[in-house]
Amino acid sequence: MKTLILILFALVNVSFSNESWKLSELKSLTPQEERIIVYKGTERPYSGKYNKFYKEGVYHCKRCNAPLYKSSSKFNSGCGWPAFDKEIKGAVKHTRDADGHRIEITCSNCGAHLGHVFKGEKFTSTNTRHCVNSIALKFEANKK
Repeated sequence: MKTLILILFALVNVSFSNESWKLSELKSLTPQEERIIVYKGTERPYSGKYNKFYKEGVYHCKRCNAPLYKSSSKFNSGCGWPAFDKEIKGAVKHTRDADGHRIEITCSNCGAHLGHVFKGEKFTSTNTRHCVNSIALKFEANKK
């Protein structure tokens, strides 16, 4: 019994240690970033720095730096937030909101709230619009 308790304690301790390491890799957030990224808020439309931003590069998660979107998938939807018609494969998780009407998008790596995805609007050939909060993104320009 004593051995079993020690093994369980060791497993729990390793689990906490791994989680602590993972959390230490996350970027610390400002209160505004935390409101949106952690607590699933939304920035005001037309207020984000990436809304009308069209340089070539990759958009990363502000919280963990995982690559999420290529600039080639960004388009002007006129909605007031950066819009993308596809994510980097496996980078974004899609989850139905509690209200059952919208699909939330989060970073697959760290769970950061990015925004919502909408289908059927016919803006692009993919018929998909990822409506993303600028504050949840960090842009890295392509190196020449």
